[in-house]
Amino acid sequence: MQTVDFNALLQAVPMPALLIGATEQIVGANDRARALLGGALTGRHFITALRQPNVLDAIEGAMRDHDQRTTRYLSSDGAQDTTFIVTASYVEFAGEVGVLVCLEDITHLEQADQMRRDFVANVSHELRTPLTALLGFIETLQGPAKDDMAAQKRFLTTMHHEASRMERLVRDLLSLSRVEGQERMRPKDMVDLGALLKSVCHTLRPLTESAAVEVVLDLPDDGISVPGDSDQLRQVITNLLENALKYGGAGKRVDVTLHLSEAEPALRGSGAVIAVTDQGPGIDPQHMPRLTERFYRVDSHRSREMGGTGLGLAIVKHIVNRHRGRLRIDSKVGIGSTFKVLLPAAPQ
Repeated sequence: MQTVDFNALLQAVPMPALLIGATEQIVGANDRARALLGGALTGRHFITALRQPNVLDAIEGAMRDHDQRTTRYLSSDGAQDTTFIVTASYVEFAGEVGVLVCLEDITHLEQADQMRRDFVANVSHELRTPLTALLGFIETLQGPAKDDMAAQKRFLTTMHHEASRMERLVRDLLSLSRVEGQERMRPKDMVDLGALLKSVCHTLRPLTESAAVEVVLDLPDDGISVPGDSDQLRQVITNLLENALKYGGAGKRVDVTLHLSEAEPALRGSGAVIAVTDQGPGIDPQHMPRLTERFYRVDSHRSREMGGTGLGLAIVKHIVNRHRGRLRIDSKVGIGSTFKVLLPAAPQ
């Protein structure tokens, strides 16, 4: 066997691949295999490079039975666990025999499948609680409380609250689905951010008054427009301002600012910066990396009591991504939180 020829051939394989000869030694490997399994592969016995029993069994079975075997290889790249589908195929080449081993990275598929399972479990959990409450109240109204008008009024109020909670959840799920479907479509319409901020603050005035929170709007004299989807950007601002009003604390202040940054490193150019700052309890640093995950809540009980679905910031993140922008969150416990949305001032 000419090792150099095998190495050159394996370089064309678009995944980690190595060739094991009849003597059970590795006679060729491409750069991807060396990056995964180690630099000095050629000439070693395959057992020293691929130590997982199921992988060794697949290679030995392919060599013995002259067929193809498939199994999994589990590893880690330092940042996350990785999963590969290993295909061990018996080959005859240039008068020699051996086993061609290819490792296909399916980590992203495993992660997507886990996300799907988590999503279904979370949706089921979020719907189960209000549904259980509704069923319980309906049974009570049909039985012991059927002639108790005071109990009926109290139960119907609670049933309306639980049904509204499910309606908000379904609405946010549909909104999240639409946003994800459009995430690769860059919006092209121009949106006046100052006018949009004024409109949202006016719309949320009843919530502002009921929460006894002062909203201070600081806008530049010159208008700032960005390419965007007006309805989606309205949803971003609404979600962030609603969170600030609900969790910022009654009787306190929320600052909403807009300014143009001529050199924004995160955007590699100029951009508009929208900031919503509250004076609430702040967020513990351990929660910060997960705030935009679906259904993640810092305080689950309080969030549900406030009518939150746990999807608001996930929707914000996807909308900002669609606009090629950035979401930045700064918070100090006991002082408050600032949510910044950075949007490119012009198409990139």
